[in-house]
This record gives sequence, C-alpha cells and structure tokens, in this order.
Amino acid sequence: MKMHYTRRRFLGTAALALPALGVTTPPASAQDAREALGTRQGPASFGGMHPLQTLMEQHPAPLRPELHGVHPRVFTTAAGLEQLRGRARGSHRAIWQKALAGLVAMRDEPEASPAQTRRAQNTVGIGMVGAALAYRIEGDRRYLERARVYMDAAVSYPVWGYTYSKPDIDLAAGHLLYGLGTAYDLLFDALTVEERTRYREKLVRQARILAAHFMPAPGKSYSYSQNHCFIPIAGLAVAAYAVFDEVPEAASWAALSRAIFTRVLAVASPDGYFYEGVEYWIFSMPWIIHALDAFAHAAGDDMYDLPALRKSHLYMAHSITPNGQDIFDFGDAFEGPVTRSRVGHEPDRTHPGGKLHSNYNLLYRLAQRFGNAEAQGVAAWMQSLGHVCAEDFWSLQWYDDKLAAAPMAAIAPHHHFDDLGTVYWRSDWSGKATAFAFRAGPPEGHHAATLIRQMPDWHLSMGHSHPDAGSFILYGGGSYLTGPKGYAGIPSSKISNTLLVDGQGQANEGGGHDAFAGYPYARLDSIRITKLTLGRDHADIVADLTGAYRPELGVEKLERRFSFARGAWTTSDTLRASKPVVLTAQVHGDRDIKQLGERSFLVEGQPAALTVEARTRAVKAVVEPGMVVSAGPPGNVDKGPRQQRGNVLRMSLPAGRQATLVTGMKF
Repeated sequence: MKMHYTRRRFLGTAALALPALGVTTPPASAQDAREALGTRQGPASFGGMHPLQTLMEQHPAPLRPELHGVHPRVFTTAAGLEQLRGRARGSHRAIWQKALAGLVAMRDEPEASPAQTRRAQNTVGIGMVGAALAYRIEGDRRYLERARVYMDAAVSYPVWGYTYSKPDIDLAAGHLLYGLGTAYDLLFDALTVEERTRYREKLVRQARILAAHFMPAPGKSYSYSQNHCFIPIAGLAVAAYAVFDEVPEAASWAALSRAIFTRVLAVASPDGYFYEGVEYWIFSMPWIIHALDAFAHAAGDDMYDLPALRKSHLYMAHSITPNGQDIFDFGDAFEGPVTRSRVGHEPDRTHPGGKLHSNYNLLYRLAQRFGNAEAQGVAAWMQSLGHVCAEDFWSLQWYDDKLAAAPMAAIAPHHHFDDLGTVYWRSDWSGKATAFAFRAGPPEGHHAATLIRQMPDWHLSMGHSHPDAGSFILYGGGSYLTGPKGYAGIPSSKISNTLLVDGQGQANEGGGHDAFAGYPYARLDSIRITKLTLGRDHADIVADLTGAYRPELGVEKLERRFSFARGAWTTSDTLRASKPVVLTAQVHGDRDIKQLGERSFLVEGQPAALTVEARTRAVKAVVEPGMVVSAGPPGNVDKGPRQQRGNVLRMSLPAGRQATLVTGMKF
C-alpha cells in the first residue's frame, strides 16, 4: 500500500504492516459517497503538511511512562479498581446494584457471526465492557465467563460492521474496538496467554484497517463534527492504549486519534447545542466521553475544558418535554408521531420500559469534571424521571457523591442557544408546564461559517440536520401539541412547522439525506434570530429566514415573528419577492386535524388539543397526510419507504410579490 507520508515516527510501522494483512480500504456505498461520512478524498488543499499530521507531531499523546507494562490502564488502574470496589459496597451501592441488574451480557446472547442485524455488534461492544468491569469489581467468575463469550463473538465476526456499508471502518468498528480494547485491558491478568494473543491479534487487525482509512493524505478531509467520524476514532484511541507497549504502531493510532479529536472539539458548537439532534446526542456523546477519558487517564492529556462540554447539560435539560419522556425533536430524532405513540419495535430501543433512554449518566461525568452542580442537578432530575442509560456501570466511576445537585429551579426555564439559533421556553420545570422551542439558525451554527474557511481539512456532513429554519414545537396541557415528523431518509421542510415558497422548502432539499449539500454556508449563516425577548410569561422572537431559500425562488426578504402571550402563540410571516410566489405556513399533528370553521382547525391530541386559526382572510387551507421518506438501511438511508406520520395543515396565500400571513394557536 502506498502511503502519502513517510514520517516514520507515526506511520512507518503501520504502513509496513498493512500489505502483509492484505488490508484495503473498503469502497463506500452510493449514499456514503454522497454524504462523505467520516472521510473524503478530494481536492482539499492545505499548502503543505496535512493539518492532522502537524497535530500528530505536536501532540502524540503517548501512554504515560508509569503505565507501561501495567493493566488495567486505559480508564483506571488496579488502585483505582480498589477504590471502585469500596464505592460499590458503600456510597455507590444502589447505583452499582442497578448497573449489575441491567448488564446486557448477563441477559442476552451475542448475535452469532456475521451479526448483520442493525446495531447488534454495537451491543456486543458495550456488553463485554460491562461484564469485564463487573468481574473486576465483584470477583464473580460468572461475569468473567460472560465477558469471554462476548469477546469471542467479536473475534468471530469477519467484518466489524455491515458487509454492505463501510465494513470495518464505521460505527460498529468503533464500538468493538472500544469493547474489546477495554475488556482486554481490564481482564489482562485473568486471561490465559492464548486468550490474550487471540484478542490482541483481532484488535490489531481491526485497528490497522481503521487507522489506514483515517490516516491523513493529500486532499483528504474529515467530517469532524459528524458521528461517523469520531465514534470509530474513539474506539481506535481505546484500542491504542490497551496494546500500546505490545504493538509498535499503536503509538501512531493514539496520535491520529488525538489529532482528530482536537479537530472534533474545535468544531463543536460553543453554546452546547448538539446539531445532529437529541437522539444523536444520546448515541454520540458516550464516545466523546470515552475518548477524552482515555486521553486523560492513559496519556495524562485532559482535553475536556471547552464551552461545548461545560454547557452540554443545558442542551439536554431544555430538550426534554415537560412530561419527562419525550423530546423537542429537531433534526433526525426518533420518528415523531410513531415514537410518541410508543407503537412498533422502536420504543424497545428509545423508551425501554416506557422510559426515555437518555444516557443521563454522561452528565455525571461532566458534572464531576467541571464541579458543576447544575449538570449534577440535571442528571439527578433525569434519573428521577426513570430514564435509562446504556452503560450504567460507568456511573460507579463517574458519579461524584460529594458534589451537591442544584435543583432544577436554579436553571432558568428559558434559554437561547445563540450559535445554533434555537430558543427553548417553559413556564416552569414541572410536568404541568407549557413549553415551546423555536429554531432559526444555520445547521451547524454560526461559528462554522468562520471555521470552514480556516479548516480546509473539515468538510460538512449535515444529513441529520433538517431544513427547518423558522420551525417550532409546542407543548401544553400535558400534550405534545405540534412538531416535526422525526428522522427522515430525505429531510424536507414539508415535515416541519416552517414555511414553503411555491411549495418548495429550504436549501437543496430533495436530493438525498443531506439537504444542505452544495448549498452555500454563507447563505445559511444569514439565517438568524434578529430580535429576542424572553420573560416569565411571554416571549417574542423575530427571525430572518431569507437565506434558507434558494435564490431562484425569488425570495428577497422572509421574516417570521413568533410570539407567546396569555397562553397562546402567534406567527406572523412577512414576504417580499421578486416575482409572484405562494407563501405557505404549516402546522403538523400526530393525529387527525379537523376543520372547525372557515379558517379554524383542531389538531387533535391527548389529553390536550391545539386550535389553529388563520387570521389572514385570503388563506386557503388544506389538511393532508404527513408523508415522510423514512430512513433506509445503513449506506442507503435515503432509500427508505414512504410512511405516513400523522397529518399536516397547510395554509397558503394567493401568489403575490408581497404577503403577510398571520396564524394563532392555543390549547
């Protein structure tokens, strides 16, 4: 294999080892190529050494000298385990017993090879870590045997991931590198020589494949903010430190992982908002935490201190609806009405036992690291709501019982995430609160407009964001009253409470999973909240949406004013165009939408319903099925079937060059 760089310090050993294994970078599927998930080989120009190569030399993140020849070492040491045993028998007993009761390895068999069921290999990665940690804390060989079963399953899989989409270099590869690497490290002294050799050889083989794919090369760019980039790399970091002093090229894996995470953290939104949506915060944040913990403990390289992580608890607190079990679901987040009705097979994953799978214990770690009583309080609140975590076992290490939890009342019930242009408001933190959220900002935030000019090695991959500028979600009377349709294979403005122009939505929607591909980010950056007033019982938001719409639609100015007062919401939309166009406002419903009068409608809900009134006389209104192109299989997410998710009320004005459309809503 020809390598583009010859700096032996990091790449030489790996480069020499690869041909002997017959390792090649697997081809991308059609959808992967369009979205450029992870990496993209293209015309990016760096004017010299690749930025990642520079970072690898500046910050190689080697294993701490005192940890050479020592196991465990990635996340803890033998002394650390002794402290954790004390916690498990004392201050953290209830937390630990809950974790033991939920260990997936003690409940389920790992899927047999080749394990192509969606997410099956992910579960194997997590399962072996839980069982391995349980053995080191409890000393019960039942946990050791179950860890071995899961580790053997991982070794048996010829491909880590899907054979048909990014094999060996994607999400499952990250999960299994993390799982096998952590279990190998924790159980090192309990394994036979033969077992260590077998597990290490599989780790090395898979790490080499993944590292070869992600190593910098001329013209290669990375989707640093996208989970398909940093999840695999988190696994690579863990594997690197697990075998660091046994495999020479592991040093290059650690340096590469650290370099990529330097960029991942650099592009994160400074306001704490997670642009891929709440479901992806739940799925993705564990990997940021695991990687940063590995760097901090194994390399003595603490990378935590940045605003995106200090403020992350605010994003989760405000993203949960007053009932405590649903979310303000902007972007690719669950399946809208389907999820909220708890039908089908997905609730077993999103709401096991009827409770939101929120991974709230990640906030324990952030609270611990920053000494943040607010983050501790949000985690305690989510725990009190019965939320579920995939890796409860890490709470034994993450939960700081000496850190007092601030009450939710200490957090303001409204917040403006100014970088992402998203506002959340609620009357209070009780389950009876009235609440809403409103979005009007670029998909990756205003900060990205500057960074993309400074970081030619970063390409945007925004498929999980929706073309939803100017959209809103309303909650009241114990009901999710109106909001978007959820995860979509082809995101569209038609599935959010936003505006259409001549029936067309925003950016370059309709061409695939990434509605923003090829659309100038400068235009997206012009989408912004221009005026904001938030009070105890009222709110007033003015947003400029002009840049969201393609120039050929003729929009010269489009402004939406969203107001809340005296328990009712009002939208006032003002358009100026270069040609006559039809302006359409939308309100979605999970259930039926019934006409009450000439311009009034009832969006049915349970227990509360939303009344919608078009206050502009010339409006023509129609109620239509809320159709969504649902997500297809990995690699072809835009090839899913069309699915009805509730209904939608569309209110349109006659074509004109100027228009004002006013809508009132109350429950």
